[in-house]
Amino acid sequence: MQYAKDHAELYDLVFRSRGKDFAAEAEALTELARSRFPAARSLLDVACGTGAHLETFRHLFDEVAGFELAEAMRAVAQARLPDVPIHAGDMRRLELGRSFDVLVCMGNSVACMPDPADLDTAIAGMAAHVVPGGVVIVEPWWFPADFIDGYVDGHLMKENDRVVSRITRSVREGGVTRMEVKFTVADASGITDFTDLLQVTLFERDDYRSAFERAGCTVEFVPGLRLASGRPNSPGLFVGTRK
Repeated sequence: MQYAKDHAELYDLVFRSRGKDFAAEAEALTELARSRFPAARSLLDVACGTGAHLETFRHLFDEVAGFELAEAMRAVAQARLPDVPIHAGDMRRLELGRSFDVLVCMGNSVACMPDPADLDTAIAGMAAHVVPGGVVIVEPWWFPADFIDGYVDGHLMKENDRVVSRITRSVREGGVTRMEVKFTVADASGITDFTDLLQVTLFERDDYRSAFERAGCTVEFVPGLRLASGRPNSPGLFVGTRK
């Protein structure tokens, strides 16, 4: 999932205006992780995006780091958190040479894997980066039975002298969601627009479970956990514990 530079710079602003509370999400994830591993002191955020969660995680853990593929997102995270390591790379090739107590992968990012074999590779790499007893928390995309083909959404926000609209349309193409995201930005200098095309795989629930089990983790599904006020962005969370 490679975001346009303008998309990355607007990402936090748009989602916060829709009611997303990154700090509250990070606190809820920390509570969930420590309910399984009370002694957790270090955390890796895979697909950390703009670093919005890490901004809170760094106050809740002794040591944190991020890992992000999209250059534009990574640039925002590095500017926001110059004292936090933000590693570049594809989650299928996660090789940091060390382990953490907790690993999180939010924003449905793991569903960008194109097939179950790649999902297995990504989850295995995540599990290998937590200590025995460590916790891996993954936010999936919608399961096939729950996905609404042709779903459209829109949002308009105003900030000072700028107006931003974000319109999305999601369609099913085989086992993949093809999401078109269109932005229009208006300010004193004029009106511009740009579009990102994102592809997210519609994995079955058992695909995720099997990936965790093959990676040497026990796994549970926490359904319907709303990490942001009223924002039904996914069916829940998979919580794995490394054996």
